[in-house]
Amino acid sequence: MRSDIQAFPPILENNELCSCFSLLRGHPTNMHQTRQRRGMSQPFIMLTAAALLIVMQFDTIQASSFGGISSHFEGNGNWNSSPFETVSPPPLEFAHGTTTLSFKFQGGIIAAVDSRASIGNFVGSKTTQKVLPVSPRILGTMAGGAADCGFWIRKLKAEAKAHQLKEGRSMSVARASRILSNALYQNKALGLSVGTMIMGFDDEIIGKPSIYYVDNTGVRIGGDMFSVGSGSTFALGILDTEYRYDLTEDEAIALGIKAIRHATFRDAFSGGFIGVYLITKDGWRKVFSEDLAVSAQIVSQGMSSPEQIEEHDII
Repeated sequence: MRSDIQAFPPILENNELCSCFSLLRGHPTNMHQTRQRRGMSQPFIMLTAAALLIVMQFDTIQASSFGGISSHFEGNGNWNSSPFETVSPPPLEFAHGTTTLSFKFQGGIIAAVDSRASIGNFVGSKTTQKVLPVSPRILGTMAGGAADCGFWIRKLKAEAKAHQLKEGRSMSVARASRILSNALYQNKALGLSVGTMIMGFDDEIIGKPSIYYVDNTGVRIGGDMFSVGSGSTFALGILDTEYRYDLTEDEAIALGIKAIRHATFRDAFSGGFIGVYLITKDGWRKVFSEDLAVSAQIVSQGMSSPEQIEEHDII
């Protein structure tokens, strides 16, 4: 066995690295001396120089992107992460705020909402539509991310329309809420922000209202009264005190107005307009809208019912 044959690729010294780079740049300075002294072929030197250039270029990109050249090895010499792994920026945490509520009473279902869309400490919109139709007898409310809620409720509306065309009858509230719950559960890894109430009447069971709470984790809960959003605790304080099932239609509307108004007084992320919707076996309709800018005047004059407000010509 020849003693001058190296078992491993030769290690280049600093002056020999300069020769490799000179060769790539078209300046074969000391190239012949390096080859003669180390017994290396020109293709080997070319490949070595090319590999070094790639490593240097990658470290330059890392330095410019992250403020310095990062090491891919831990202190104990173990491999930490791939050099081609991208580092994503930290997520922007925006606070979501709203107040939505719904409850059953002897005449149907009341849904009441505000209209403020907040982006952290900023008011993004004062006129957001937080009640979206699913079918002529079913409504959905929005709490959380406006884009997430709007997309999934409108997608549910499309599913309900397709069901009506295929089956010849409207989708039930239970089925609609289950479809939405399954879809959100399957996509919960996306980090969605959805808290909605699906409510209405079924065609098959006329006279029986249903309300379901559904959120982005796939939770689905049926009940008689819900409030969702940053102002929900204040709204529930009013509802727990004054709610009863045998409310008249006017009393139920007034209770929804009062609960949303008091929530907006205490919750900085709720405001804009109050919107109240009534759902009966004949369908849903909007029965009240109020600009919260006049709420102080309404409260100071002791008015709570829509008839009193209309009589004083405030709206």
